[in-house]
Amino acid sequence: MLFLKSTTVTKAPGIYEVDVAAKPPGKTFGVFMATDPDNPPNAVLAALAELGFESVHQQNYVHRDKGKVLDMHFQKDGTDLFKGWKAEECTSNLAALDALFGNVGIKITPRVMSLAEAYA
Repeated sequence: MLFLKSTTVTKAPGIYEVDVAAKPPGKTFGVFMATDPDNPPNAVLAALAELGFESVHQQNYVHRDKGKVLDMHFQKDGTDLFKGWKAEECTSNLAALDALFGNVGIKITPRVMSLAEAYA
């Protein structure tokens, strides 16, 4: 679940927050989004599906400021060991995500999670 400060401001229509993160060692990234369930970012969700990212988790909750949130996690299998991404897959997938979110005005910064965060 992403840490949201508020649901009064969106980064793009229907999107409160986006995190592109990988568990250590950091070759295969997932997309974590906090969205507005009453105003879903359908174009972004469709584009993620076209890129091969599949929804692996969804959870609705009410933020402390009373706004509704749908927390969504997406992943894409690769061709490396344990369905991970090879180096060239990582490069092309991150470039595609950067373009997708850049088109809606969101700058992504891919990161590697800490061990505590990844396995909590």
